[in-house]
Amino acid sequence: MNNKLKDEHMDDLFKAILTLENTEECYAFFEDLCTVLELKAMSQRMQVAKMLVQKKVYSDIVAQTGASTATISRVNRTLNYGSEGYALVFDRMNKKDN
Repeated sequence: MNNKLKDEHMDDLFKAILTLENTEECYAFFEDLCTVLELKAMSQRMQVAKMLVQKKVYSDIVAQTGASTATISRVNRTLNYGSEGYALVFDRMNKKDN
C-alpha cells in the first residue's frame, strides 16, 4: 500500500469496511460515507477494470460505461503497475461465483 495513505484513520476506515457482512450493509454504510457521485465513480472504475481484464477495447468500454479515456487509462495503469488489489478482488469474486 502507498505509505502516503497509511495511517490510523485509514486503518479505522478499512476495519469498519471489514465488519460489513452483506451487500445491504455495504449500501447503508457507503451511502452514509460517500456522495452518490463518489460511489458511482468507484463503481465505474470497477466495471472498467473488469472489462479491461476481459480484454475489451477502449471504445467498447467508453460506450458501455460512459467512462472517459483518461479514467480507462488510469485504471489500466493501475491494473498493470498497481498493488494488485483489483486482481485480488476479481479472483475472490470468481471463486465465489463457481
